[in-house]
Amino acid sequence: MGLRETAGALLALSSFGASSCTPGAAEVEQLVPRIVAVHPFDESSFTQGLEVEEGGTLLVGTGWQGQSRIYRSTLEGEELASADLDPSYFGEGVTRHGAHVWQLTWQDGVAVKRDAGTLDEIGRAAYPGEGWGLCSTGEELIMSDGSDQLRRLDPDTFEELGRFSVTLDGAGRSGLNELECVGEDIYANVFLSTDILRIGADGAVTAVIDASGLPNNAAADPNHVLNGIAHLPGTDRFLMTGKRWPDLYEVELAPAQ
Repeated sequence: MGLRETAGALLALSSFGASSCTPGAAEVEQLVPRIVAVHPFDESSFTQGLEVEEGGTLLVGTGWQGQSRIYRSTLEGEELASADLDPSYFGEGVTRHGAHVWQLTWQDGVAVKRDAGTLDEIGRAAYPGEGWGLCSTGEELIMSDGSDQLRRLDPDTFEELGRFSVTLDGAGRSGLNELECVGEDIYANVFLSTDILRIGADGAVTAVIDASGLPNNAAADPNHVLNGIAHLPGTDRFLMTGKRWPDLYEVELAPAQ
């Protein structure tokens, strides 16, 4: 999401990091990403959404007022298509579902529906509250809004179907940001943190991924944080990056030592 780097948010999420490693939570795996390759990435992208399409191309949604867009590129960084978001909107998460793509806005309550091939806008839908992250399970969409709640949405109309809470050791966990749906699991970046959560179908966190070891080579700025996880179809690997990061890391997840 956008500009929320306040002392209060930092304090709240620092306590999150501590609780994610609480002794005795044996059922929650502690994982780290191991880098297997580094790919170039557009360092002008204030990354808010990241996906890998079935053909291997990247779908990237970016934020910042007046600069937000959605684009498609190869893993090597060649841009194939791009569409600007209305400059009055701050772009957020994106996801592809079949023949169309949805793109969130941060505080405007507008989801933009796009043709998956051209990325041209073909419709809009309204939703209450803020929009942060978005992914498709293949049956429905999952959306985050910065709270500990995830919304279930109709993939064609964007109508809300329900909500569920995300918990770690029985306590709700807020700050859920960019999302990735993989099978029955949902992966969520945690805002202002280098933690990524793996969330089961019941909303319980089943793994905490400590991505603090990934080099952040972006220009020094408190906004340039880790934000972006995408599964590579047909593999057990993921891509990870951040806001205005020049690098896209291809990683495997391994137990923390």
